[in-house]
Formats: sequence, C-alpha cells, structure tokens
Amino acid sequence: MKVLVTGSAGFIGMHTAKRLLAGGHEVVGVDSLNPYYDVALKRARLQQLAHPRFRQVELDLVDSAAARDLFERERFARVVHLAAQPGVRHSLVDPHAYTSNNVTAFLNVLEGCRHSAISHLVYASSSSVYGANSTLPFAEDQRADHPVSLYAATKRANELMAHSYSHLFRMPATGLRFFTVYGPWGRPDMSPVAFARAILAGDPIKVFNHGRMQRDFTYVDDIVEGVVRTLAIPPQPDPESGAPHAIYNIGNHQAIGLEEYIDTLASALGRPAVKDYVPMQPGDVVATYADTSRLHALTGFMPSTPLADGIAHFVAWYKSYYAPR
Repeated sequence: MKVLVTGSAGFIGMHTAKRLLAGGHEVVGVDSLNPYYDVALKRARLQQLAHPRFRQVELDLVDSAAARDLFERERFARVVHLAAQPGVRHSLVDPHAYTSNNVTAFLNVLEGCRHSAISHLVYASSSSVYGANSTLPFAEDQRADHPVSLYAATKRANELMAHSYSHLFRMPATGLRFFTVYGPWGRPDMSPVAFARAILAGDPIKVFNHGRMQRDFTYVDDIVEGVVRTLAIPPQPDPESGAPHAIYNIGNHQAIGLEEYIDTLASALGRPAVKDYVPMQPGDVVATYADTSRLHALTGFMPSTPLADGIAHFVAWYKSYYAPR
C-alpha cells in the first residue's frame, strides 16, 4: 500500500516508516523539520530511510492548503499520523505550539483523510490523557477528562476529533495511547538522552518527586509493532456510538520505578548516576501503567522488551551517535 507517515523525521515516525518499508509498502514521509530540537538529528534519522520506495516531503501540516494539496496529489491508501508538538513540560512554556501543531494540524489531516477516502487512519495519542486517574493499570474504558497538562488536553482532543469524523463520515480511525517510549534515535529532551549525557559527564540528574515515580517504559520497536499491526485492522463500528473508531494502549504493561530506570541506564553506561532529589513538576503524574489486554485481543501482540535489553540497545546507539562528535 501507499502509506503516509507524518512526523517521519521524528523518533517514532522514523522507526515506523522503516518498518513499513521493510514490509513492502510505499511510504511518503512528511515532516516540517521544525527546530524544537536538533534538526541535524532529524536529518540523520531521515538518512536511515534511504530506499527506492520512500519519499520525503518537507511540509507544515498546519498549512491547510499545503496539506489538502498533499492528499489530493498522493492519494494515500492509509495514514499513520505521528507528527505533533511533544513534551509535557514545554507545553507550560509555549502553549500556542500545541494548539497549532496538535489540534489544527490534526484537523487538516482529518480533512485530508475524509476527502481522499482513506481506508484507515492510525494516529498517536498518549498515556498522558489519563491525567489525574489513580486507578492502575490504565484501561481504555477509564475516564480521560482530567488532563493535567495542555499537551494531554490536545491529545485527548485528537481522540474526540477523530471519533467525530469517524461518526460523521464513516472514516475508520484508530488512536494509540503510547506509554513512555524510549530507544535508539530518541529525542534529546527525553530522559534517556538527557540522563545519559549527565551520567557520562558526572553531572547530577534531577529526580522528580524525590524518586517516588513510576513509568511504563516501552521500547520503540514494541510501539512500532503495535502501530503496524493495528494499521492492518481497520476498526468495526463501535456498538455504542456506531463510529468505526477505536482506542488502544501500547505499553510494556508494567510500572517501573524511576530510580530503577536510572540505575539500569547507569549500569549500561558503566558510570554511577549522581541524583538530585527534587519535588514534582507541574503537569506531571506519579505513575503510568498500561492495561494492554485490548491490544492483545485485537492483534495477538503484547509489548514485552525487558527494560535492561531496551536500555542496552539505546546505549549502543547513543555511544555510536554522540561519542564521535
């Protein structure tokens, strides 16, 4: 099939496009290459996608006319929408970037899918939509109306927008709630890269909530496996709403303590971690933990990469990419 992957120069986008190419698909990647973080890293990711069946388009999906022209010109079969303004904490600093890149851009993607009769849209949501929920593990049928950051609110808005388009236009769409993704080619503002840099330099790491935090750390290859498997299965009409729309968690279905995570990374790097215990940050949550039974029932797949294995792969990439610089 001819598949659009938005955010193709991003962390998950690059890995997803690479996997789709390996599966024999034609892939068109779209990315604005904005300077939220190092553009050189984004370009290096795109070099990993050199393939006869891959084309890259530099385009800002906030531009409705450009997005419309893209869909009219290319006539995609399916769409994987991963482009977004990431970062919970940055949403406290630059909120307008989140409404434009996560809401307006997504509306333009929905419009493109609607008018092009896309057979299935898969889009990235986030575990952050569970917000202030304290019942673990998080399951898709729990309420998601207590966001504690604007980033989370925009991702929940995506889910509601997609559902409305599915209902109105019978457009099959699947939202995937990703849980704390890590692995090779990760963003420099994410904890693995930031922590690895600090550990190797002997600098202290800020350990929020005095270490009393847990995350469902999910290796990027497991995320991609979930994306590709769900892409192949357009949702049936929901029994309650009638909309061909579904939502699935993709997580490693276990909550790992922040200190265990830091110690695993330090061990793989062969250096001790210097920890600076600090209070919780605004917009953050104490714990995430995914119930993935719904994903397993649909696809037969459940993420399972052990943290130590995933961290080892990350460290090998980190040393190969950053050490020569």
